[in-house]
Amino acid sequence: MDFGQMTDYITFGIWAIIFIFIISKFFRSIRIVPTKVAYIVERLGRYHKTLGPGFHAMLPFFDKVVFSHSLKEETIDIPPQECFTMDNVKVEVDGVMYLAVIDPEKASYGITDYKLATIQLAQTTVRSVIGTLDLDRCFEERDFISSQVVQALSEAGVAWGIKVYRYEIQNIVPPVSVKEAMEKQVSAEREKRAVISKSEGVKESRINRSEGIKMELVNKSEGEKTRQINEAEGKAQAIKSIADATAASFEEVGKQIAEDRGLDSIRLLVSQKYLSQIGSLAKDGTSVILPADLTKMDELLNSLGLDRGKKQ
Repeated sequence: MDFGQMTDYITFGIWAIIFIFIISKFFRSIRIVPTKVAYIVERLGRYHKTLGPGFHAMLPFFDKVVFSHSLKEETIDIPPQECFTMDNVKVEVDGVMYLAVIDPEKASYGITDYKLATIQLAQTTVRSVIGTLDLDRCFEERDFISSQVVQALSEAGVAWGIKVYRYEIQNIVPPVSVKEAMEKQVSAEREKRAVISKSEGVKESRINRSEGIKMELVNKSEGEKTRQINEAEGKAQAIKSIADATAASFEEVGKQIAEDRGLDSIRLLVSQKYLSQIGSLAKDGTSVILPADLTKMDELLNSLGLDRGKKQ
């Protein structure tokens, strides 16, 4: 092979390479963009346009796709970092963030790396917020911490072409010594609640028992009161009946006295009562002074005043 033929082969090869390069450029200028994806196109080094989903034909050698952004919501893990609470306790905090690109142009030219920037800003905001809370509130105010981080990232995201939807704290890990102290505190609180619950139960039991005794005493007193009232009413009725009977007997005695031989009957009755009382006293061993002559009953009755009516 002489020098001329070799030159022809080299020339042919060069033109073939140029042709293949041109063809590849034409093929690369045709782009099919998937759904929820955006391509950033530069023309001669300057931003030209953003390609949305579908078929697009670009100008070869002049247009170039420099950035490709997914418009779907992304999950970004926030690495653990050490933070100090307001009471100077060191805790380790990590989280997860959910964001999406809403302006591909700003996401491409507004910041170098929006993911790294959001991670750094989230960590900075978390440190600032935890520094205003004591250790106990850090566990209680997770929603507050998350809302503060989302607010800070949303303000910065306007210039970065992104939107932060949520930020969630995954773990807040205190030092081992503090963790042990917290566990002891929790155990003490549980024992305290158990003692309080037990004392409340004893208190309720004693109150119920005293209420029962009170009700029992009230019921007994009410029953005793009713019994005494009933007895008093019964006695009153009895006294009234006796009084009525006595009055009736007196009235009958009066009528009998007014009749003939009535006074003699009264004398006989009084004599029987008198002798009966003397006999009773004698049985009890009591000394009894008798009149000198028991046969003179009229004088005895006169001494008792039973003969006054007859004299009158």
